[in-house]
Amino acid sequence: MDIRQVNATFAVADQITEEDLPLLRARGFRTLICNRPDGEVQGQPAAEALAARARELGFEWHWIPISSGNFTPDAIRAFEQALAATEQPVLAFCRSGTRSVTLWALAQSSRQTAAELIAAAARAGYDLSPMAPLFDARFRG
Repeated sequence: MDIRQVNATFAVADQITEEDLPLLRARGFRTLICNRPDGEVQGQPAAEALAARARELGFEWHWIPISSGNFTPDAIRAFEQALAATEQPVLAFCRSGTRSVTLWALAQSSRQTAAELIAAAARAGYDLSPMAPLFDARFRG
């Protein structure tokens, strides 16, 4: 599990497992957002199995599956609502963390500039610079 801190209350990670959940709780995470569709690869844990165990451990859980590169307005809105309505800190995860950090940036793009979002993602090791025009459009829109 590779956890990358994006800001003080939000981090992303690659695929987590049920075995990771106690460690995530001990590290202070309160909410988990799964951005991975079920069945993406063989052996991947099912979202509902992870959700059940996560809830047993006291996590808030949201499943907002994103197929690679398919950031729909509904998914962006759902992510934005999940962030606004959940206990922090939040960990979002997918296969590598890229979809999760991209969805976070899109959800924040009406309130933060492209430069701010790209810098936050870069500090976590992700290059979102190709998305600057989209971020700018949402910020101005």
